[in-house]
Amino acid sequence: MTLRLTFFALLPCLLFVDNLTAQPIDIGSRRELFVDRFLIDSMSGDVRLQLHRPIRREIVFKTDAPWEGNASVYNSVFRDGDLYRMYYRSIHFGPNVKESHFFLCYAESNDGIHWRRPELGIFEFEGSKANNIILTRAFLAEIGSDSTTTAAFKDANPDCPSDEKYKIVVVGNKPTRGLYMLGSSDGIHFSLISKKPFVTKGNFGAQNVAFWDPVAGVYREYHRDNKEIKGYKKGVVWPRTSASKDHHSFPEPEWLKFPGAVTERLYTSGKIQPYYRAPHILVGFPVRYLDRGWSEPMFDLPGMDERVTRAKVNPRYGTVITDGLFMTSRDGRTFNRWAEAFLRPGPREKDSWVYGDNFIFWGMVETKSTIEDAPNEISMYATEGYWQGKSTSFRRLTLRLDGFVSAHAPLAGGEIITKPIRFDSGNLQLNCETSGAGGVQVEIQEVDGKPIDGYALAECPPIFCDRLAQVVRWNRPGGDVRPLVGKPVRLRFVLKDADLYSFHFVPYAADPQRPSIPGRR
Repeated sequence: MTLRLTFFALLPCLLFVDNLTAQPIDIGSRRELFVDRFLIDSMSGDVRLQLHRPIRREIVFKTDAPWEGNASVYNSVFRDGDLYRMYYRSIHFGPNVKESHFFLCYAESNDGIHWRRPELGIFEFEGSKANNIILTRAFLAEIGSDSTTTAAFKDANPDCPSDEKYKIVVVGNKPTRGLYMLGSSDGIHFSLISKKPFVTKGNFGAQNVAFWDPVAGVYREYHRDNKEIKGYKKGVVWPRTSASKDHHSFPEPEWLKFPGAVTERLYTSGKIQPYYRAPHILVGFPVRYLDRGWSEPMFDLPGMDERVTRAKVNPRYGTVITDGLFMTSRDGRTFNRWAEAFLRPGPREKDSWVYGDNFIFWGMVETKSTIEDAPNEISMYATEGYWQGKSTSFRRLTLRLDGFVSAHAPLAGGEIITKPIRFDSGNLQLNCETSGAGGVQVEIQEVDGKPIDGYALAECPPIFCDRLAQVVRWNRPGGDVRPLVGKPVRLRFVLKDADLYSFHFVPYAADPQRPSIPGRR
């Protein structure tokens, strides 16, 4: 008994010693976000990691052309130089779930807000080629494609052949059911890269994605499958993944892992992508599939007549609701998935709260802020009004750069201390937001927690601002952290009525000249 008590009394000391001897995490000059606890050693006070939801902006597009329709999901968007490209499903469902057609269409924009349909003249619809159709089911007959789910991307691999710079992932059945790849030199005219699928294990019943991971130097693919889980008779829709040095063949796929997360039906493969400002972090926006059943609150939701009509085909078409979720990973397999919705069904009294809504497009772009001289923001897009009326709407959503999650503290305050890290640049920048009364202070410590002379908390005037790249300055060294480059250190962040989204060590720049203020110390 005495030995047992002695062990537990010494346990905190043993853990502290283990932390002291832990290998420092080399972050170099990469931007680090607070989307997980990877760099966090401890949190105290009232600080917490806070998920932020995007702001609903305008409807930027409606699939109301004669060749489009009311069931457009599984769409893709990305920025290509000065051009914004969108690839979207064109399909219409009648009340009995009978398709009128399937096409993949292309739209483009100069600002990510105002979109246009270029007349491409590739495929004919009702006697005319004056449309923006780039793929048809007949065109994909060579691989027996019966899928209306696609994902388009620009290949970031520097060794990618020019005629495959743009790619589309499709599902086919010939010679084997699996994922196939189309390639293009211009993002509009596509052809089959290989008659062999690059992945064959999965049910592939939703948007399946692939992309080049510039940090790992591999292609990653994510696709949908059914996983057997105890308590679920028919299993659960669950993403799988694999990685390869080339895009022609991938090894046996693995199931994604979500430590600590509840088991839920994730209707898509996760719409996973590298975050473009910190590509070592993968972000995903899976769809959560919820069948709430018939109840009084269900009858109070918008669109009851259409809901009842759809339920005659299959009960789930009337009672299923879909949310948008958020998750992140640093290895591509294990994800930190937030339980709360990233995108809720919303306040609209029509075209909302239905199966097929809140499907966030795969991809995100940077656009100008809607506030006069504010910095750029992230724009994402999501579906509204799925299978209602004659068209689907695409709603633009905006978020602060790096603004998925913050370390948040009220005015009462809280603090975060990182694990030991190394960095290689000369200034520390914060993406942070405070109130007028709030603030952020930073202390740089030795690995054992001792403040480093010149960089102690008392020597860091509280920062109050709303900036994407606020330089931290201490009293004596100013913003110069070059003396600490390559040295194992910890960062201590003290927050009061503040949100800290990310930090970033950047090349040294001299402190600006300050005006002479009478009475200023």
